[in-house]
Amino acid sequence: MPSPINITQIPAPRVEFIDPRTGLMAREWYRFFLNLFTLTGNGSNVGSLTDLQLGPPVQNQQVDIDAALAVAQLGYGSAVSIDQIAEMMKRVEALEAAPLPQPFHRRPAYGSFYDTTTQTAAVINTAYAMTFNTTDLTFGVTIGTPTSRVYVDTQGVYNIQFSAQLDKTTATVGLIYIWLRVNGTDVANSATQIRIQGNNAETVAAWNFLANLKAGDYFELMWSVDDTAIQILSSGAVAPVPGIPSIILTVSDNISA
Repeated sequence: MPSPINITQIPAPRVEFIDPRTGLMAREWYRFFLNLFTLTGNGSNVGSLTDLQLGPPVQNQQVDIDAALAVAQLGYGSAVSIDQIAEMMKRVEALEAAPLPQPFHRRPAYGSFYDTTTQTAAVINTAYAMTFNTTDLTFGVTIGTPTSRVYVDTQGVYNIQFSAQLDKTTATVGLIYIWLRVNGTDVANSATQIRIQGNNAETVAAWNFLANLKAGDYFELMWSVDDTAIQILSSGAVAPVPGIPSIILTVSDNISA
């Protein structure tokens, strides 16, 4: 039998493993490990370095299967059939050929809207929907028809925040109720009552709802009064103060991001 040949190019003992100049692996050792990795078939060969020194690697599927069978029997201590090994190899090859999973990036959805008109109720104890005539910012959240409907194009948990400038034109006491409606159905336990007293007694209603919406769903902000003197007031800009919309609405799905 011929003497084994040093095909790994092991560096001499005097070569330090870490290059003191860079703090990294020395070039000679790097070349050794790279050569070793290449000789063993980039980690895929079942042959040993001794086999490589005596001859080229055998490209034979049956040899690969026999070697894998031996490894399996050594590792698990029980017989494994060649068919089972072949099936496992096929599955490994299929995994290697499969595309890498792509990371999921959630697309944001948001909208900012307001209304520049004063909104009134024609009849008491009747549900009205707050409307919007201006879109400030939007991505995936849009005003529909009628303009009280706010649609989303992505499923998620949405944070619905609003502020409404309430006013009363008479001195008596009046009540206004505000609640959330989704896809034409009132959301249970979402209403709030506000009492307004006195002429020009401006009050701001401002809070938020969380709603789990599907793509294509819409919601509305509803209101009702027991006195038609109550209105949702809009005022124009008077220096140095900018205009006051009757309704300001912001919507975002950052809750489930």
